[in-house]
Amino acid sequence: MTKSAAKNILFIMFDQLRFDYLSCAGHPHLHTPHLDALAAKGTRFTRAYVQSPVCGASRMSTYTGRYASSHGAQWNGFPLRVGEMTMGDHLRSSGMSCHLIGKTHMKADVEGMKRLGLSADSVIGARQEECGFDIWARDDGLWAEGPKGFYDQNRSPYNEYLKSKGYPGDNPWAEFANAGIHEGNIASGWFMEHASKPANIREEDSETPWLTGEAMKFIDAQGDTPWLCHLSYIKPHWPYIVPAPYHDMYGPEHVVAAQKSPRERQDPHPVYNAFMNNQIGQTFARDDVREKVIPAYMGLIKQADDQMGRLFGYLEETGRMDDTMIVVTSDHGDYLGDHWLGEKDLFHDPSVKVPLIIYDPSPNAARGETCDALVEAIDLLPTFIEVAGGEVPHHICEGRSLLPWLRGETPDWRDWAVSEYDFSCTPMCPELGLSPTDARLFMVTDQRWKFMHAEGGFAPMLFDMENDPQEYVDLGRSDEHSEIIALMYDRLGQWGRRMSQRVTMSDAQIIPRQGKVPGGGVGIFIGHYEENDVPQDARAKYTGKASKDYT
Repeated sequence: MTKSAAKNILFIMFDQLRFDYLSCAGHPHLHTPHLDALAAKGTRFTRAYVQSPVCGASRMSTYTGRYASSHGAQWNGFPLRVGEMTMGDHLRSSGMSCHLIGKTHMKADVEGMKRLGLSADSVIGARQEECGFDIWARDDGLWAEGPKGFYDQNRSPYNEYLKSKGYPGDNPWAEFANAGIHEGNIASGWFMEHASKPANIREEDSETPWLTGEAMKFIDAQGDTPWLCHLSYIKPHWPYIVPAPYHDMYGPEHVVAAQKSPRERQDPHPVYNAFMNNQIGQTFARDDVREKVIPAYMGLIKQADDQMGRLFGYLEETGRMDDTMIVVTSDHGDYLGDHWLGEKDLFHDPSVKVPLIIYDPSPNAARGETCDALVEAIDLLPTFIEVAGGEVPHHICEGRSLLPWLRGETPDWRDWAVSEYDFSCTPMCPELGLSPTDARLFMVTDQRWKFMHAEGGFAPMLFDMENDPQEYVDLGRSDEHSEIIALMYDRLGQWGRRMSQRVTMSDAQIIPRQGKVPGGGVGIFIGHYEENDVPQDARAKYTGKASKDYT
Protein backbone atom coordinates (compact mmCIF):
# COMPACT_ATOMS: atom_id res chain seq x y z
CA MET A 1 0.00 0.00 0.00
CA THR A 2 1.24 3.48 -0.86
CA LYS A 3 2.31 5.39 2.23
CA SER A 4 0.19 8.37 3.17
CA ALA A 5 1.57 11.81 2.32
CA ALA A 6 0.52 12.90 5.78
CA LYS A 7 3.47 13.67 8.02
CA ASN A 8 1.29 14.63 10.99
CA ILE A 9 -2.12 13.65 12.39
CA LEU A 10 -4.63 16.04 13.95
CA PHE A 11 -6.98 13.69 15.80
CA ILE A 12 -10.05 15.67 16.87
CA MET A 13 -12.61 14.12 19.19
CA PHE A 14 -15.76 15.83 20.41
CA ASP A 15 -17.48 14.51 23.50
CA GLN A 16 -21.08 13.32 23.12
CA LEU A 17 -21.53 14.54 19.52
CA ARG A 18 -24.32 12.67 17.72
CA PHE A 19 -23.66 11.28 14.26
CA ASP A 20 -26.70 13.05 12.79
CA TYR A 21 -26.16 16.55 14.22
CA LEU A 22 -24.14 17.75 11.23
CA SER A 23 -25.58 19.23 8.06
CA CYS A 24 -23.47 16.86 5.94
CA ALA A 25 -25.24 14.01 7.78
CA GLY A 26 -28.66 15.45 7.01
CA HIS A 27 -29.66 17.58 10.00
CA PRO A 28 -32.42 19.87 8.72
CA HIS A 29 -31.64 22.97 10.81
CA LEU A 30 -28.05 22.79 12.09
CA HIS A 31 -25.63 24.12 9.48
CA THR A 32 -21.99 23.00 9.99
CA PRO A 33 -20.17 24.36 6.91
CA HIS A 34 -16.62 23.81 8.14
CA LEU A 35 -17.07 20.15 9.02
CA ASP A 36 -19.05 19.73 5.80
CA ALA A 37 -16.11 21.19 3.88
CA LEU A 38 -13.73 18.75 5.54
CA ALA A 39 -16.03 15.87 4.53
CA ALA A 40 -16.01 17.23 0.96
CA LYS A 41 -12.20 17.00 0.99
CA GLY A 42 -12.08 13.50 2.46
CA THR A 43 -14.21 10.51 3.41
CA ARG A 44 -17.22 10.47 5.73
CA PHE A 45 -17.98 7.10 7.30
CA THR A 46 -21.71 6.60 7.85
CA ARG A 47 -21.60 3.50 10.03
CA ALA A 48 -18.86 4.07 12.60
CA TYR A 49 -19.47 2.44 15.97
CA VAL A 50 -17.72 2.97 19.28
CA GLN A 51 -16.70 -0.05 21.33
CA SER A 52 -18.63 1.09 24.39
CA PRO A 53 -21.28 3.83 24.67
CA VAL A 54 -19.73 5.49 27.73
CA CYS A 55 -16.85 7.99 27.83
CA GLY A 56 -14.05 6.19 29.64
CA ALA A 57 -14.44 2.73 28.14
CA SER A 58 -14.94 4.08 24.64
CA ARG A 59 -11.88 6.28 24.80
CA MET A 60 -9.66 3.55 26.24
CA SER A 61 -10.66 1.35 23.29
CA THR A 62 -9.80 4.10 20.82
CA TYR A 63 -6.48 4.84 22.53
CA THR A 64 -5.43 1.16 22.72
CA GLY A 65 -7.02 -0.16 19.52
CA ARG A 66 -8.61 -2.91 21.65
CA TYR A 67 -12.08 -3.92 22.76
CA ALA A 68 -13.18 -2.94 26.27
CA SER A 69 -13.10 -6.53 27.50
CA SER A 70 -9.51 -6.77 26.23
CA HIS A 71 -8.10 -3.70 27.99
CA GLY A 72 -10.41 -4.02 31.02
CA ALA A 73 -11.21 -0.33 31.66
CA GLN A 74 -14.89 -0.94 31.04
CA TRP A 75 -16.52 2.03 32.74
CA ASN A 76 -15.72 5.58 33.82
CA GLY A 77 -13.14 5.59 36.58
CA PHE A 78 -11.92 2.04 35.92
CA PRO A 79 -8.11 2.30 35.73
CA LEU A 80 -6.36 1.35 32.51
CA ARG A 81 -3.94 -1.30 33.73
CA VAL A 82 -0.21 -0.67 33.69
CA GLY A 83 1.45 -2.11 30.63
CA GLU A 84 -1.48 -1.75 28.24
CA MET A 85 -0.04 -0.48 24.95
CA THR A 86 -1.47 2.87 23.93
CA MET A 87 -1.46 5.15 20.90
CA GLY A 88 1.66 6.91 22.13
CA ASP A 89 3.59 3.67 22.60
CA HIS A 90 2.83 2.51 19.07
CA LEU A 91 3.49 5.83 17.34
CA ARG A 92 6.71 6.73 19.15
CA SER A 93 8.25 3.44 18.00
CA SER A 94 7.73 4.73 14.44
CA GLY A 95 9.20 8.16 15.17
CA MET A 96 5.95 10.10 15.67
CA SER A 97 5.37 12.04 18.88
CA CYS A 98 1.93 11.83 20.52
CA HIS A 99 0.42 14.74 22.44
CA LEU A 100 -2.86 15.55 24.21
CA ILE A 101 -4.83 18.77 24.30
CA GLY A 102 -8.10 18.37 26.20
CA LYS A 103 -9.68 15.35 27.83
CA THR A 104 -9.07 11.60 27.97
CA HIS A 105 -11.32 10.51 30.87
CA MET A 106 -8.47 8.13 31.73
CA LYS A 107 -7.83 6.97 35.30
CA ALA A 108 -4.33 5.77 36.06
CA ASP A 109 -3.58 2.37 37.55
CA VAL A 110 -1.94 3.88 40.61
CA GLU A 111 -1.66 0.56 42.45
CA GLY A 112 -0.07 -1.09 39.43
CA MET A 113 2.42 1.75 39.08
CA LYS A 114 3.26 1.49 42.77
CA ARG A 115 3.75 -2.26 42.49
CA LEU A 116 6.20 -1.81 39.62
CA GLY A 117 7.99 1.17 41.17
CA LEU A 118 6.92 3.61 38.45
CA SER A 119 7.16 7.19 39.63
CA ALA A 120 4.66 9.66 38.22
CA ASP A 121 7.43 12.25 37.84
CA SER A 122 9.43 10.01 35.48
CA VAL A 123 8.84 10.07 31.73
CA ILE A 124 7.53 6.49 31.69
CA GLY A 125 5.42 7.05 34.78
CA ALA A 126 3.93 10.27 33.45
CA ARG A 127 2.93 8.55 30.24
CA GLN A 128 1.41 5.67 32.18
CA GLU A 129 -0.66 8.18 34.13
CA GLU A 130 -1.77 10.00 30.99
CA CYS A 131 -2.85 7.14 28.73
CA GLY A 132 0.42 7.22 26.81
CA PHE A 133 0.18 10.87 25.78
CA ASP A 134 2.67 13.64 26.35
CA ILE A 135 0.58 16.43 27.83
CA TRP A 136 0.31 19.87 26.29
CA ALA A 137 -2.85 20.69 28.27
CA ARG A 138 -5.04 18.04 29.87
CA ASP A 139 -8.45 19.12 31.08
CA ASP A 140 -11.27 16.60 31.40
CA GLY A 141 -13.77 19.43 31.71
CA LEU A 142 -15.81 18.26 34.70
CA TRP A 143 -14.96 20.59 37.54
CA ALA A 144 -18.04 19.83 39.58
CA GLU A 145 -17.81 20.72 43.26
CA GLY A 146 -19.93 19.49 46.15
CA PRO A 147 -19.82 18.91 49.92
CA LYS A 148 -17.04 16.33 49.46
CA GLY A 149 -14.95 18.58 47.24
CA PHE A 150 -14.16 18.45 43.54
CA TYR A 151 -15.23 15.56 41.31
CA ASP A 152 -11.80 15.72 39.66
CA GLN A 153 -8.95 16.28 42.08
CA ASN A 154 -6.45 17.26 39.40
CA ARG A 155 -5.51 20.81 38.56
CA SER A 156 -7.59 22.42 35.82
CA PRO A 157 -5.50 24.42 33.33
CA TYR A 158 -8.75 25.86 31.99
CA ASN A 159 -9.70 27.21 35.42
CA GLU A 160 -6.24 28.72 35.68
CA TYR A 161 -6.70 30.30 32.26
CA LEU A 162 -10.02 31.83 33.36
CA LYS A 163 -8.43 33.23 36.49
CA SER A 164 -5.70 34.80 34.36
CA LYS A 165 -8.47 36.48 32.36
CA GLY A 166 -9.92 38.05 35.49
CA TYR A 167 -12.73 35.64 36.34
CA PRO A 168 -12.92 35.46 40.16
CA GLY A 169 -13.24 32.50 42.51
CA ASP A 170 -11.69 29.06 42.86
CA ASN A 171 -13.88 27.44 40.22
CA PRO A 172 -14.83 29.81 37.41
CA TRP A 173 -15.58 26.73 35.27
CA ALA A 174 -18.71 26.19 37.39
CA GLU A 175 -19.64 29.83 38.06
CA PHE A 176 -18.98 31.33 34.62
CA ALA A 177 -18.26 28.87 31.79
CA ASN A 178 -21.07 26.53 32.79
CA ALA A 179 -23.59 28.81 34.43
CA GLY A 180 -25.85 31.68 33.53
CA ILE A 181 -27.32 34.44 35.66
CA HIS A 182 -30.90 34.57 36.92
CA GLU A 183 -32.15 37.45 39.07
CA GLY A 184 -28.59 38.25 40.11
CA ASN A 185 -27.81 34.67 41.15
CA ILE A 186 -25.82 31.88 39.54
CA ALA A 187 -28.02 29.73 37.30
CA SER A 188 -26.03 26.50 37.22
CA GLY A 189 -25.84 24.61 33.95
CA TRP A 190 -26.33 21.40 35.91
CA PHE A 191 -30.04 22.26 35.99
CA MET A 192 -31.44 21.99 32.49
CA GLU A 193 -34.08 24.65 33.11
CA HIS A 194 -31.23 27.13 32.59
CA ALA A 195 -30.11 25.71 29.22
CA SER A 196 -31.60 28.61 27.25
CA LYS A 197 -29.63 31.22 29.22
CA PRO A 198 -26.29 32.49 27.89
CA ALA A 199 -23.31 31.20 29.81
CA ASN A 200 -21.86 33.96 31.98
CA ILE A 201 -18.60 34.17 30.05
CA ARG A 202 -17.11 35.94 27.07
CA GLU A 203 -17.49 33.60 24.11
CA GLU A 204 -13.80 33.73 23.26
CA ASP A 205 -12.96 32.55 26.79
CA SER A 206 -15.26 29.51 26.77
CA GLU A 207 -13.93 25.97 26.63
CA THR A 208 -14.09 25.27 22.90
CA PRO A 209 -12.22 28.42 21.74
CA TRP A 210 -9.67 27.94 24.52
CA LEU A 211 -8.83 24.41 23.34
CA THR A 212 -8.64 25.56 19.72
CA GLY A 213 -6.16 28.25 20.73
CA GLU A 214 -4.06 25.70 22.62
CA ALA A 215 -3.97 23.47 19.53
CA MET A 216 -2.72 26.34 17.38
CA LYS A 217 -0.02 27.15 19.95
CA PHE A 218 1.03 23.49 19.97
CA ILE A 219 1.31 23.28 16.18
CA ASP A 220 3.27 26.53 16.10
CA ALA A 221 5.78 25.06 18.54
CA GLN A 222 6.47 21.87 16.56
CA GLY A 223 9.66 21.34 14.62
CA ASP A 224 10.33 18.72 11.97
CA THR A 225 9.45 15.67 14.06
CA PRO A 226 6.16 14.09 12.93
CA TRP A 227 3.43 14.49 15.50
CA LEU A 228 -0.03 13.34 16.43
CA CYS A 229 -2.08 15.92 18.30
CA HIS A 230 -5.14 14.55 20.04
CA LEU A 231 -7.36 17.61 20.26
CA SER A 232 -10.10 16.35 22.53
CA TYR A 233 -12.94 18.81 23.01
CA ILE A 234 -15.07 18.86 26.14
CA LYS A 235 -18.31 19.88 24.41
CA PRO A 236 -21.11 19.37 23.38
CA HIS A 237 -21.14 17.16 26.51
CA TRP A 238 -23.33 18.47 29.32
CA PRO A 239 -23.75 20.81 31.15
CA TYR A 240 -25.95 22.00 28.29
CA ILE A 241 -25.22 25.72 28.33
CA VAL A 242 -23.42 27.89 25.77
CA PRO A 243 -22.34 31.55 25.65
CA ALA A 244 -23.91 34.24 23.49
CA PRO A 245 -24.48 34.48 20.59
CA TYR A 246 -24.93 30.72 20.38
CA HIS A 247 -27.46 30.43 23.22
CA ASP A 248 -30.42 31.62 21.15
CA MET A 249 -29.47 30.71 17.58
CA TYR A 250 -31.94 27.83 17.79
CA GLY A 251 -35.32 27.44 19.42
CA PRO A 252 -38.06 24.85 19.94
CA GLU A 253 -38.99 25.15 16.25
CA HIS A 254 -35.57 23.67 15.37
CA VAL A 255 -35.94 20.64 17.63
CA VAL A 256 -36.37 17.49 15.57
CA ALA A 257 -39.19 15.29 16.85
CA ALA A 258 -38.04 12.60 19.25
CA GLN A 259 -37.40 9.24 17.64
CA LYS A 260 -39.59 7.23 19.98
CA SER A 261 -42.74 5.14 19.84
CA PRO A 262 -45.36 4.14 22.43
CA ARG A 263 -44.74 0.58 21.26
CA GLU A 264 -41.29 0.70 22.88
CA ARG A 265 -42.93 1.01 26.30
CA GLN A 266 -45.15 -2.04 25.81
CA ASP A 267 -43.51 -5.02 27.52
CA PRO A 268 -39.96 -3.71 27.01
CA HIS A 269 -36.77 -5.64 27.64
CA PRO A 270 -36.04 -5.44 31.40
CA VAL A 271 -32.66 -3.73 30.94
CA TYR A 272 -34.12 -1.23 28.48
CA ASN A 273 -37.03 -0.62 30.84
CA ALA A 274 -34.66 0.09 33.74
CA PHE A 275 -32.81 2.75 31.75
CA MET A 276 -36.03 4.30 30.40
CA ASN A 277 -37.28 4.74 33.95
CA ASN A 278 -34.16 6.09 35.59
CA GLN A 279 -33.92 9.81 36.42
CA ILE A 280 -32.32 10.70 33.10
CA GLY A 281 -34.81 8.79 31.00
CA GLN A 282 -37.80 10.25 32.81
CA THR A 283 -36.45 13.78 32.45
CA PHE A 284 -35.70 13.51 28.73
CA ALA A 285 -39.12 11.97 28.05
CA ARG A 286 -40.53 15.47 28.66
CA ASP A 287 -41.01 17.73 25.63
CA ASP A 288 -40.27 20.87 27.65
CA VAL A 289 -36.87 19.46 28.62
CA ARG A 290 -35.98 18.64 25.02
CA GLU A 291 -37.10 22.12 23.91
CA LYS A 292 -34.70 23.66 26.43
CA VAL A 293 -31.74 21.32 26.03
CA ILE A 294 -31.55 20.61 22.31
CA PRO A 295 -31.24 24.26 21.16
CA ALA A 296 -28.33 24.65 23.61
CA TYR A 297 -26.81 21.38 22.37
CA MET A 298 -27.11 22.68 18.81
CA GLY A 299 -25.53 25.97 19.86
CA LEU A 300 -22.56 24.10 21.32
CA ILE A 301 -22.13 22.24 18.04
CA LYS A 302 -22.43 25.44 16.02
CA GLN A 303 -19.74 27.02 18.16
CA ALA A 304 -17.57 23.93 17.65
CA ASP A 305 -18.01 24.13 13.88
CA ASP A 306 -17.05 27.81 13.89
CA GLN A 307 -13.91 26.87 15.80
CA MET A 308 -13.19 24.25 13.15
CA GLY A 309 -13.30 27.09 10.63
CA ARG A 310 -10.77 28.99 12.72
CA LEU A 311 -8.53 25.94 13.06
CA PHE A 312 -8.74 24.75 9.45
CA GLY A 313 -8.08 28.28 8.24
CA TYR A 314 -4.94 28.35 10.37
CA LEU A 315 -3.80 25.03 8.89
CA GLU A 316 -4.30 26.41 5.38
CA GLU A 317 -2.36 29.60 6.17
CA THR A 318 0.58 27.68 7.66
CA GLY A 319 0.71 25.02 4.95
CA ARG A 320 -0.15 22.27 7.42
CA MET A 321 -3.20 21.21 5.44
CA ASP A 322 -0.75 19.73 2.91
CA ASP A 323 0.99 17.36 5.33
CA THR A 324 -1.55 16.69 8.10
CA MET A 325 -4.24 14.04 8.22
CA ILE A 326 -7.34 15.36 10.00
CA VAL A 327 -9.70 13.00 11.79
CA VAL A 328 -12.96 14.17 13.38
CA THR A 329 -15.08 11.86 15.52
CA SER A 330 -16.80 11.48 18.91
CA ASP A 331 -16.57 9.07 21.83
CA HIS A 332 -20.34 8.36 21.76
CA GLY A 333 -23.63 10.07 21.02
CA ASP A 334 -26.54 11.44 23.07
CA TYR A 335 -30.08 10.08 23.13
CA LEU A 336 -31.65 13.53 23.77
CA GLY A 337 -35.00 11.86 24.45
CA ASP A 338 -34.92 9.39 21.56
CA HIS A 339 -36.23 5.96 22.58
CA TRP A 340 -37.42 7.55 25.86
CA LEU A 341 -33.81 7.83 26.97
CA GLY A 342 -31.25 10.49 27.85
CA GLU A 343 -27.46 10.34 27.94
CA LYS A 344 -25.99 7.25 26.18
CA ASP A 345 -25.58 3.72 27.69
CA LEU A 346 -27.47 1.48 25.26
CA PHE A 347 -26.97 0.55 21.60
CA HIS A 348 -29.49 2.49 19.56
CA ASP A 349 -27.79 4.51 16.82
CA PRO A 350 -28.11 7.90 18.59
CA SER A 351 -25.88 6.49 21.33
CA VAL A 352 -23.41 4.04 19.80
CA LYS A 353 -22.95 5.38 16.25
CA VAL A 354 -20.66 8.39 15.86
CA PRO A 355 -19.55 10.82 13.17
CA LEU A 356 -16.25 9.98 11.51
CA ILE A 357 -14.66 12.22 8.89
CA ILE A 358 -11.09 11.67 7.68
CA TYR A 359 -9.13 13.97 5.41
CA ASP A 360 -5.92 12.52 3.97
CA PRO A 361 -3.68 14.98 2.09
CA SER A 362 -2.28 12.19 -0.11
CA PRO A 363 -2.71 12.86 -3.85
CA ASN A 364 -4.47 9.53 -4.37
CA ALA A 365 -6.93 9.96 -1.49
CA ALA A 366 -10.67 9.94 -2.16
CA ARG A 367 -12.45 13.29 -2.07
CA GLY A 368 -16.03 13.87 -1.02
CA GLU A 369 -16.80 10.19 -0.56
CA THR A 370 -19.14 8.49 1.89
CA CYS A 371 -18.37 4.97 3.06
CA ASP A 372 -21.05 2.66 4.47
CA ALA A 373 -18.64 -0.04 5.67
CA LEU A 374 -18.96 -1.23 9.27
CA VAL A 375 -16.20 0.73 10.98
CA GLU A 376 -15.17 0.46 14.62
CA ALA A 377 -13.40 3.15 16.63
CA ILE A 378 -10.52 0.74 17.22
CA ASP A 379 -9.75 1.02 13.48
CA LEU A 380 -8.24 4.46 14.04
CA LEU A 381 -5.06 3.33 15.79
CA PRO A 382 -3.99 0.87 13.05
CA THR A 383 -4.66 3.66 10.54
CA PHE A 384 -2.42 6.03 12.49
CA ILE A 385 0.34 3.42 12.81
CA GLU A 386 0.40 2.97 9.04
CA VAL A 387 0.43 6.74 8.46
CA ALA A 388 3.46 6.92 10.78
CA GLY A 389 5.18 4.29 8.65
CA GLY A 390 4.90 1.47 11.16
CA GLU A 391 3.66 -2.07 10.86
CA VAL A 392 0.40 -2.81 12.68
CA PRO A 393 0.93 -5.37 15.47
CA HIS A 394 -2.25 -7.37 14.92
CA HIS A 395 -1.66 -9.50 18.03
CA ILE A 396 -2.20 -6.29 20.02
CA CYS A 397 -4.39 -4.03 17.87
CA GLU A 398 -7.82 -5.53 17.24
CA GLY A 399 -8.93 -3.00 14.64
CA ARG A 400 -8.05 -2.66 10.96
CA SER A 401 -6.48 0.20 9.02
CA LEU A 402 -8.90 2.48 7.18
CA LEU A 403 -6.31 3.62 4.63
CA PRO A 404 -7.72 1.44 1.81
CA TRP A 405 -11.14 3.07 2.19
CA LEU A 406 -9.49 6.50 2.14
CA ARG A 407 -7.94 5.61 -1.24
CA GLY A 408 -11.25 4.56 -2.74
CA GLU A 409 -10.38 0.87 -2.54
CA THR A 410 -12.69 -1.92 -1.34
CA PRO A 411 -10.69 -4.15 1.01
CA ASP A 412 -11.77 -7.47 2.47
CA TRP A 413 -13.70 -6.19 5.47
CA ARG A 414 -15.71 -7.24 8.51
CA ASP A 415 -19.32 -8.34 8.08
CA TRP A 416 -20.35 -7.28 11.58
CA ALA A 417 -19.27 -4.90 14.33
CA VAL A 418 -19.26 -5.23 18.12
CA SER A 419 -19.80 -2.93 21.08
CA GLU A 420 -20.12 -3.77 24.78
CA TYR A 421 -21.17 -2.07 27.98
CA ASP A 422 -20.46 -2.80 31.64
CA PHE A 423 -23.14 -1.08 33.72
CA SER A 424 -22.16 -2.64 37.05
CA CYS A 425 -21.60 0.78 38.68
CA THR A 426 -25.06 2.10 37.79
CA PRO A 427 -28.19 1.90 39.96
CA MET A 428 -29.74 -0.29 37.27
CA CYS A 429 -27.46 -3.19 38.25
CA PRO A 430 -28.97 -3.83 41.72
CA GLU A 431 -32.41 -2.79 40.49
CA LEU A 432 -32.30 -5.69 38.04
CA GLY A 433 -31.00 -8.06 40.72
CA LEU A 434 -27.67 -8.53 38.95
CA SER A 435 -24.22 -9.09 40.36
CA PRO A 436 -21.49 -6.79 39.05
CA THR A 437 -20.20 -9.71 36.99
CA ASP A 438 -23.48 -10.07 35.12
CA ALA A 439 -24.23 -6.39 34.51
CA ARG A 440 -22.89 -6.53 30.96
CA LEU A 441 -24.37 -5.91 27.54
CA PHE A 442 -23.06 -6.84 24.09
CA MET A 443 -24.07 -5.54 20.66
CA VAL A 444 -23.51 -7.24 17.32
CA THR A 445 -24.61 -5.38 14.19
CA ASP A 446 -24.35 -6.09 10.49
CA GLN A 447 -25.69 -4.24 7.46
CA ARG A 448 -29.28 -5.15 8.33
CA TRP A 449 -29.63 -6.47 11.87
CA LYS A 450 -28.72 -5.10 15.29
CA PHE A 451 -28.63 -7.54 18.20
CA MET A 452 -28.12 -7.02 21.92
CA HIS A 453 -27.34 -9.72 24.47
CA ALA A 454 -27.69 -9.04 28.20
CA GLU A 455 -26.09 -11.32 30.77
CA GLY A 456 -28.34 -12.49 33.59
CA GLY A 457 -30.74 -14.81 31.77
CA PHE A 458 -32.64 -12.18 29.76
CA ALA A 459 -33.91 -12.61 26.23
CA PRO A 460 -31.93 -10.73 23.59
CA MET A 461 -33.03 -7.64 21.70
CA LEU A 462 -33.10 -7.62 17.88
CA PHE A 463 -33.90 -4.87 15.36
CA ASP A 464 -34.42 -5.12 11.61
CA MET A 465 -32.82 -1.86 10.48
CA GLU A 466 -33.88 -2.36 6.89
CA ASN A 467 -37.60 -2.41 7.67
CA ASP A 468 -37.41 -0.61 11.02
CA PRO A 469 -34.58 1.96 10.74
CA GLN A 470 -35.90 3.79 13.81
CA GLU A 471 -35.26 0.67 15.94
CA TYR A 472 -38.73 0.65 17.47
CA VAL A 473 -39.72 -3.03 17.14
CA ASP A 474 -37.80 -5.48 19.31
CA LEU A 475 -37.80 -8.90 17.63
CA GLY A 476 -35.65 -10.58 20.27
CA ARG A 477 -38.51 -12.82 21.42
CA SER A 478 -39.84 -13.58 17.93
CA ASP A 479 -39.83 -17.25 16.93
CA GLU A 480 -39.84 -16.16 13.30
CA HIS A 481 -36.38 -14.65 13.78
CA SER A 482 -34.78 -17.56 15.61
CA GLU A 483 -32.29 -18.18 12.79
CA ILE A 484 -31.10 -14.57 12.85
CA ILE A 485 -30.79 -14.68 16.64
CA ALA A 486 -28.82 -17.93 16.40
CA LEU A 487 -26.53 -16.33 13.79
CA MET A 488 -25.92 -13.36 16.06
CA TYR A 489 -25.13 -15.62 19.01
CA ASP A 490 -22.72 -17.53 16.82
CA ARG A 491 -20.99 -14.29 15.89
CA LEU A 492 -20.86 -13.19 19.51
CA GLY A 493 -19.33 -16.56 20.36
CA GLN A 494 -16.70 -16.18 17.63
CA TRP A 495 -15.85 -12.74 18.94
CA GLY A 496 -15.71 -14.00 22.53
CA ARG A 497 -13.23 -16.72 21.51
CA ARG A 498 -10.87 -14.28 19.79
CA MET A 499 -7.22 -14.28 20.78
CA SER A 500 -7.06 -11.04 22.75
CA GLN A 501 -4.52 -11.54 25.53
CA ARG A 502 -1.46 -13.02 23.78
CA VAL A 503 -0.04 -9.55 23.33
CA THR A 504 3.64 -10.35 23.96
CA MET A 505 4.05 -12.79 21.04
CA SER A 506 3.02 -12.19 17.44
CA ASP A 507 2.30 -14.91 14.89
CA ALA A 508 5.51 -13.93 13.13
CA GLN A 509 7.45 -14.67 16.33
CA ILE A 510 5.60 -17.92 16.97
CA ILE A 511 5.91 -19.57 13.55
CA PRO A 512 9.71 -20.09 13.70
CA ARG A 513 9.23 -21.86 17.03
CA GLN A 514 6.87 -24.49 15.67
CA GLY A 515 9.43 -27.30 15.86
CA LYS A 516 10.32 -27.68 12.19
CA VAL A 517 13.89 -28.61 13.23
CA PRO A 518 14.02 -31.52 15.70
CA GLY A 519 15.46 -30.29 18.92
CA GLY A 520 14.98 -26.71 17.79
CA GLY A 521 18.76 -26.43 17.66
CA VAL A 522 19.05 -26.37 21.44
CA GLY A 523 19.44 -30.06 22.15
CA ILE A 524 15.95 -31.01 23.37
CA PHE A 525 14.50 -34.25 21.89
CA ILE A 526 10.99 -35.22 22.97
CA GLY A 527 9.22 -38.42 21.93
CA HIS A 528 12.10 -40.00 19.95
CA TYR A 529 13.10 -43.66 20.46
CA GLU A 530 16.22 -43.94 18.29
CA GLU A 531 19.01 -41.52 17.53
CA ASN A 532 18.43 -42.09 13.81
CA ASP A 533 15.00 -40.46 14.15
CA VAL A 534 16.84 -37.15 14.39
CA PRO A 535 19.05 -35.66 11.64
CA GLN A 536 22.78 -35.92 12.31
CA ASP A 537 23.32 -32.16 12.49
CA ALA A 538 20.67 -31.85 15.20
CA ARG A 539 22.15 -34.65 17.39
CA ALA A 540 25.82 -34.10 16.63
CA LYS A 541 26.54 -32.66 20.05
CA TYR A 542 25.65 -35.95 21.66
CA THR A 543 26.30 -38.58 18.95
CA GLY A 544 29.25 -37.19 16.97
CA LYS A 545 32.90 -37.85 17.55
CA ALA A 546 33.55 -37.42 21.25
CA SER A 547 35.85 -34.60 22.19
CA LYS A 548 36.57 -36.39 25.43
CA ASP A 549 37.12 -40.03 26.26
CA TYR A 550 34.05 -41.14 28.23
CA THR A 551 35.04 -44.84 28.24
